[in-house]
Amino acid sequence: MKNIGAMPDHVAAKIQVVLADIDDTITTEGRLTARAYGALEALKNVGIKVAPVTGRAAGWCDMIARFWPVDGVIGENGAFYYSYDANTRQMIRKYHPAMEEHINNPARFDRIRERLKAEVPGADISADQPFRMADLAVDFCEDVPALNEADITRIKNIFEEEGGVAKISSIHVNGWFGNYDKMSMSRAFVKDRLGMDIDTQNDAFVFVGDSPNDAPMFAAFNQSCGVANVMDFKGTLPAEPTWVASHKGGEGFVEIAEKIIAARRAA
Repeated sequence: MKNIGAMPDHVAAKIQVVLADIDDTITTEGRLTARAYGALEALKNVGIKVAPVTGRAAGWCDMIARFWPVDGVIGENGAFYYSYDANTRQMIRKYHPAMEEHINNPARFDRIRERLKAEVPGADISADQPFRMADLAVDFCEDVPALNEADITRIKNIFEEEGGVAKISSIHVNGWFGNYDKMSMSRAFVKDRLGMDIDTQNDAFVFVGDSPNDAPMFAAFNQSCGVANVMDFKGTLPAEPTWVASHKGGEGFVEIAEKIIAARRAA
């Protein structure tokens, strides 16, 4: 992981699309600061496409796609993307096929909920669960006292023992049923809405993240970036970002955005 300041200007100037996690990447201690929001708008203003890639709920994503200065949002760890077309005043929504089976079987998380209550009593279902469509989010530090690493791992294991997929973010363990992830839906969004291909145009993309569940995204992009809090996981991530900011959270995102914008303007 090299400091973002060392990214060559000719590399930064090639960036056309910024994909970024939200929690503890664009936000700082659970808050979206004016500077971080301003960085999103500044990227848009110089012609760079922007899309958050998040584990957050469908309800959040509808609002983000509609009101934030972004081109779309990949939500619930890749279950769908939303993209608002301001010209037609339409919200474009694309769901992974696994969603249909899940919607038709609303009780499929019941056994997991029972086990969580019995086996990890300090955990709680995320406060935004009523606004989710595809996954079950288990809070381990956002609105509950922080759990230890063993308890967090146990939550993940329970999902997997029940046949689900689980990923650990900086605040939640998100679990779901279906063969999808952030990367697969990011590919679909980029192809459908931006008319681009991640594999053949890789150097036109940056992904910004902060935690272990971002590792597949770090691996997929040549110019992947981390905000400084990703250093907490140095040496333990399956894939690390190429570049890292000096600052944590939203200030780190601002730092990365400013580097890209300055290079683009100079070019």
